[in-house]
Amino acid sequence: MTSAPPRPHWARRADGAAVEIRPLGPDDGEAIARLHADLPAEDRYSRFFTLGGVNAQLYVRSLVHDPEHRRPAVGAFGGDRLLGVASYARTGPGTAEFAVAVAHGDQARGVGTLLVEDLAAVAESDGITTLVADVLAGNHRMLRLLADLGRPMLTERDDDVVHVTLRLDEADAHLAAVDHRSRIATSASLRPLLAPTSVAVVGASRRTTSVGHAILDAIRRGGFAGALTAVNPHARSVAGVPCAASVGDLAEPPDLAVVCVPAGAVLDVVRECAAAGVASAVIVTAGIPRSEVDEIRALARAGRMRVVGPNCLGVANTAVRLNATFMARAPRPGGVGLACQSGGVAIAVADALAAAGLGVSALVSLGDKADVSGNDLLEWWFDDDGTDAALFYLESFGDPRRFARLARALSRRQPVVAIRAGTSAAGSRAAGSHTAAAATPAATAEALYRQAGVTAVDSTADAVAALALFAGAPPLRGRRTAVITNAGGAGVLAADACVSAGLAVAELSEASRRSLAELLPATAALHNPVDTTAVVAPAVFAECAGVLLADAGVDAVVAITVPTALGDPGRDIARAGVAARAVGTPLLIVPLGQQAPVVVAEPPSYADPVRAVRALAAAADRADWLARPAVRAADPAGFDGAAITALLDDLPGGTWLDPADSAAVLAAAGIPVVTGQLARDAGAAVAAWRGAAGPVALKAVTGGLLHKSRAGGVLLDVDGEDRVRAGVAALVERFGPGLRGVFVQPMAPRGPELLVGLRDDPRFGPLLVFGAGGVDAEAIGGHAVRLCPLTEADIADLVAGSGIARAHPGIDAADLLRRVCLIAESVPGIAELDINPVTAGGPRGYRAIDARVRVADRRAP
Repeated sequence: MTSAPPRPHWARRADGAAVEIRPLGPDDGEAIARLHADLPAEDRYSRFFTLGGVNAQLYVRSLVHDPEHRRPAVGAFGGDRLLGVASYARTGPGTAEFAVAVAHGDQARGVGTLLVEDLAAVAESDGITTLVADVLAGNHRMLRLLADLGRPMLTERDDDVVHVTLRLDEADAHLAAVDHRSRIATSASLRPLLAPTSVAVVGASRRTTSVGHAILDAIRRGGFAGALTAVNPHARSVAGVPCAASVGDLAEPPDLAVVCVPAGAVLDVVRECAAAGVASAVIVTAGIPRSEVDEIRALARAGRMRVVGPNCLGVANTAVRLNATFMARAPRPGGVGLACQSGGVAIAVADALAAAGLGVSALVSLGDKADVSGNDLLEWWFDDDGTDAALFYLESFGDPRRFARLARALSRRQPVVAIRAGTSAAGSRAAGSHTAAAATPAATAEALYRQAGVTAVDSTADAVAALALFAGAPPLRGRRTAVITNAGGAGVLAADACVSAGLAVAELSEASRRSLAELLPATAALHNPVDTTAVVAPAVFAECAGVLLADAGVDAVVAITVPTALGDPGRDIARAGVAARAVGTPLLIVPLGQQAPVVVAEPPSYADPVRAVRALAAAADRADWLARPAVRAADPAGFDGAAITALLDDLPGGTWLDPADSAAVLAAAGIPVVTGQLARDAGAAVAAWRGAAGPVALKAVTGGLLHKSRAGGVLLDVDGEDRVRAGVAALVERFGPGLRGVFVQPMAPRGPELLVGLRDDPRFGPLLVFGAGGVDAEAIGGHAVRLCPLTEADIADLVAGSGIARAHPGIDAADLLRRVCLIAESVPGIAELDINPVTAGGPRGYRAIDARVRVADRRAP
C-alpha cells in the first residue's frame, strides 16, 4: 500500500487571485533556477544567509537532480510562471527542515502561506510531525507568516537567527486559521461579482423576448447605480443602454460580464473576457460541452476571474440594487442569502420568501458550477452584514469536507437551511459490507447537514416556514410544546405532529390548569392540547394563550384558531405575542384559512398546523445543536495505530483481510474480540476445535462475500470431531475453489447485536455507521451515519438514538465508537471496516464477534 502523491489543486491568495499549487519535478528545474536567480540580493540573503549564488544553485540541483536525497517540493504557479517554492528534507524520525522562497513581486500576497500550508499537508502524509527552520531575526515577514499559520510554534533566538519549530499534529487551530484566510481571499474575489461597480451584458439583443434583453432591462429597471453597458456588434444601444461591438472594445473592463450568447460562442467570449481583465462573469447560456466548461474553469483561474454557471438564472444583490437575472419579478430585499443549482428552484424560493414577508440579500444561481460554488458563498455570507440566514439547494458537493467546516462556522452565527436534493442509492447495491450498504448518498448528506448544524428540509415551503420562525420568534429553550385551539380536531393533528417531529407534548402545571378552568367553559379540554371550545371570546383565547406561555414547563406554544359566527379567537392574538416576547417563549399562530402558507410577523403565522410544528422542530434541532459542546471525541487508552498500519503495509489495494488479521486490527485498537484460528483443511479445523474446548462457529473465508450467513457460510454450535469435519466438507462443497479457508471461532454467549463500521468515501472522508447488527443488519435498518471526526456530542447522539443501546446498557457503545473513530483518523489505509456483530461482554463491556477489513487502494494524501 503506497502513499498517494499530492495532487495539483487551486487556491486563492490574499487578494483573491487563484494560483495552482502542485508538486515540482525535474521538468521544473529551469523555472526553479530562474525564480532563485531573479531574487534580489536582500531576498537571497534572507533565504540562503549569503549574498552569493552558490547555495541557491546547490539547492535547485538538490530538488531536481539528486534522487538519493529525497526533498519533496511544491510550487505555486500563476499561469505558466512559477511564483514560489517550498520544500523539506528529513533530518530525523518524524522531523524535517523546510524552506520557502517567493518571487519578490509576489510577496505579501499570501503565496508563501499557501505554499507552507500545502507543504505541511504533504509532510503529514509522509509521516512528518515536526517541521523546523532557521530564519533571520530581521526577516519579519517570514516570521509573521509562520506565526499566522495557526500551527503550534516554538521559537528560540540564537544571536541573529531564530530557530522555528512547527508542530503538525494539532489541526483544529490550524484549520480555523486556514478558513479565516480563505474567507478573506474568497470575499475579495467575489466582490466584483456580488458588489460590482460596472456591468456589461454580452449578447444583449434588441429582441424583447431574448434572455440577454431581459437581463439588461432587469438591471436597468432595478436601479443599479454603477456603469451599465451592452455588448452587441449589431446595435449602438439596447433598451436605452449604450453598446460596444465586443468586450475588447469596452473603454474599461467591467467588474461583471453577464454572458447570454449562443452556446457555440460562449468559450470565445470567456476567452475575450479573460484577456480583457474582466473580474467576474455569469454565464447564463446552457448546453455547453463538458470539455469547454473545463476550459472555462481554467481560464477563470488563470485570468483571476470568478465565473458563475454556465446554465444558470444569474445573480442578484439587493444591497447594491443589482438584479442580473431573468426572473419575472425582482427578488424582494431582505436578509436571506440564497444559493441554488437549479434556476427554477431559485425562482420558486425567492417568490415564496417574498410572499411570506422575507427577502433576499444575495441570490446566486450556481448552475453547472464551473467555478463559484456553495462553499464560496458560505465564506461570503460569513462576513456579510446584510445576510442573517442562508438557504441552499445543492444537487452535488464539490468539496463536502470543506462545506461541512464552513457550514459549521456559519451556523454558529446564523441559521443555515438546505433543501434536500434527490440522491441515488444505486452505489450501495454493489457494497461489499453492511457498513457500505448503510452509507447511502442520502444518509451521507444527512450526516453532513446534521453535524454542521444545517437545517435540512424537504421542500421550499418547509424552508420558508423554518426561516420565518428563525426570523420572528425567540430561540427555543427546549422541546416541550403546548397546543391551544378552538377547533379540537386541529389540536389533535398538531399534537400528533409534535410526536412525529420529535417534540414533547408538554405536561401543563396544576396552576396553569386552574387558571384555564377559571377562564374557560366547563366543556373545555384543559390538558394539552387545550381545546377552548368554539364559543370562546377572542380576548379570553388570548388570555389562555398567555397562561400557557407563562407555564415554566412549556418551551413553545402553537395557537390554532378558526373564525366562527361567534367571533374570531385569533383577533386578539397579538396580545399573546406581547406576552411571548416578555417571557421569551416562541408563539406560533395558525389561523386556519390563512391564504399565505407562512407570514413573517411577531409572532409568525402558518396556514397549516403540521407545517408550523415541523418548523418548530427545526428550531428545536438548531437550539440543541448550538448548545452542544464542540469537543472532539476523546482518544481512548490502549490504542496502537502504528500496529494497525504495520498490518496493512505492503498489502495491495482492495484486499480483504482474513479473519485473523481483521481480529488483529481490532485488538490493536483496543477492541475486545472473540479470537479464532484460520484452518486450511479439516485437520487444522479439528485442532482449533480442540483448543477452544467447546462448541465453535465455522465461517467460510471467501474474500468479499457480504451475506455469509444467508449464503450458508456460517455454521454455529459445531461440537465434536465428526461434526467439525462434516462442517468443513459442507463449506468446501458449497463454495468450491472460492473457499480460502475456514475460520474456527469459539461460540460466544448470545445477546443483543450491534454493527459498527467505517467506510472511506473519496469526497466525504471516513463515514461511521452504527446500528442493529447480526444476520438481519440491513433488514432491521435504522443505522445512523456520521462523518469522522466525531465530537463527544456526536457519540452521545449515536448512543442515545440507538434503541438497542438503550435497551441493553451492558454494551459500552461510546467506548467502541471512540475507538473506531480513532481508526478512521489515524490509520489512512482502511477502505472499509465492518464489525458485525458486537455483543455485550468482554473487558470493556462489549466484544466483537466478527469483523471484515478492506485495504484502501492508496493512502489518502
